[in-house]
Amino acid sequence: MNAAELCFLRAVDLRRLIDERQVSVRDVVSAHLDQIERVNPRVNAVVTLTADAALAAADDADRRLGAGEEIGVLGGLPVLHKDLVDTKGIRTTHGSPLYADHVPAADALIIERLRAAGAVTMGKTNTPEFGAGSQTFNRVFGRTLNPYNTARTCGGSSGGAAVALACGLSPIADGSDTGGSLRNPANFCNVVGFRPSPGRVPQYPAEVGWFPISVQGPMARTVEDAALMLAALAGPDPRSPIAISESGDQFLAPLERDFRGVKIAYTRDFGELPVDPRITSVIDDQRGVFETVGCRVEDACPSFADADEIFQLWRAWRFELRFEKLVAEHRDEIKETILWNVQKGREITGPQLARAERDRTLLYHRLRTFMEEYEFLVAPVSQVPPFDVEQEYITEIDGVAMETYIDWMKSCYFVTVTGLPAISVPCGFTSEGTPVGVQIIGRHQDDLGVLQLAYAFQQATEFWRRRPGVVDETE
Repeated sequence: MNAAELCFLRAVDLRRLIDERQVSVRDVVSAHLDQIERVNPRVNAVVTLTADAALAAADDADRRLGAGEEIGVLGGLPVLHKDLVDTKGIRTTHGSPLYADHVPAADALIIERLRAAGAVTMGKTNTPEFGAGSQTFNRVFGRTLNPYNTARTCGGSSGGAAVALACGLSPIADGSDTGGSLRNPANFCNVVGFRPSPGRVPQYPAEVGWFPISVQGPMARTVEDAALMLAALAGPDPRSPIAISESGDQFLAPLERDFRGVKIAYTRDFGELPVDPRITSVIDDQRGVFETVGCRVEDACPSFADADEIFQLWRAWRFELRFEKLVAEHRDEIKETILWNVQKGREITGPQLARAERDRTLLYHRLRTFMEEYEFLVAPVSQVPPFDVEQEYITEIDGVAMETYIDWMKSCYFVTVTGLPAISVPCGFTSEGTPVGVQIIGRHQDDLGVLQLAYAFQQATEFWRRRPGVVDETE
């Protein structure tokens, strides 16, 4: 097997080959480093590379394997980390000139877990400034390009991670999601992005330990690889007060499941959102796949009334909390959309937050009641296909004007405020050749069920196998 072939193997297959000593960890890591050198200049996904440290870690893993030692559930797998998450001794810029030379003194919890599971860090992936917005560009590293059409955006904020996966630069990558940052770039780049239930992947450090809106989670090319990564990331930790007590071992089990008779609700627009017809067409074409695997599919959607206001309020509240000091000291060095969100946070009143929390509770119970009948809700990930990479954000969808820079992401952030697990899995391509994902939303804390249905859909369609043209152009 040549190096290029190694780079597009599933993570689960790489783990098996490593365990069987058919390939060394150094071979795997070297192949991916070569792929980064060859392809990354075309897409700008990896912004900080730690090649020497990665090769040293690979050699150590091979030594331990030779001594008969266990090397972890992710042992020997290369991994890339989002440039928002702290990595000890590795530059972490948050996409901001203010942090261009920032080197953390400690790893974030998610990095601790990946290292403990044996994954080999190769570097950091690009992100918007402070993760704000679903278009990956910043003044430190520039724009990350969609590998299926380099004139289009890759989405965000885990855009660098999604592109790296699509291009075979890494088999797994971590990401984070507030309003869609795991799901949207996966959807734009034909990979898998899983937003787990809040607390499934405990977060530390975190300004607000009980905050359920922002989560971290796995990204990969396939559902089974995302599940493998989640097995390493999930499990309790006393540093996170909302951490779910179940271990991640459940995600190591086979994902096959009998879906005969399972009821699914199918919505094209969440009952109210404008959606580009190109998105609707692709998802409608694959609706029958859910029936093929045994599900009973019905057009239905619960009311997401108040979801927009709930999300906008809590997002602005967190922006003010997180960035107020930076804005006060470095206003001229922070992009305008962040300043807008901080200002919105300043204007929030106590009664507004109280009503938002009341309405979020009512929304949760509407979804809970709805999903007593339907086990899953299937919907678009994004309301638009990948757009011009020079355009900062979408201002209009199908004739409907967007009021803010995040309004075009309602199809993701409506789900965020429910606290339900959701995944983006490859669903096909527009007539222009750009990827479209489908969003599968599950019941409260049924992360495994979401992965199982996504796996069944993936196995029936196999869209993940279609590689981006930019890879072939560099070989």
